[in-house]
Amino acid sequence: MGEPAQPTTDSAGDRSVWNWLLIIPIVVPLIPALFNAKEPELLGFPLFYWLQLAFIVLGVTTTTVVYQMTKRRGTVSGGDR
Repeated sequence: MGEPAQPTTDSAGDRSVWNWLLIIPIVVPLIPALFNAKEPELLGFPLFYWLQLAFIVLGVTTTTVVYQMTKRRGTVSGGDR
């Protein structure tokens, strides 16, 4: 029958240097020295609990920055014409 068709991808979009920033929200929560304490408390919550929320904010922020820096420019979406 023939060989399967190879998908065409834009290698510049897949191999952006900005993608390396996605390592930050993976590695930072794995550092025990950051949250191995009870103090300081924030609104009565120990460090561990509010720091988990800070890690979520770090992940969302990093992902948003990487998306904005790597999205293709000049593409028309849906019904914007």
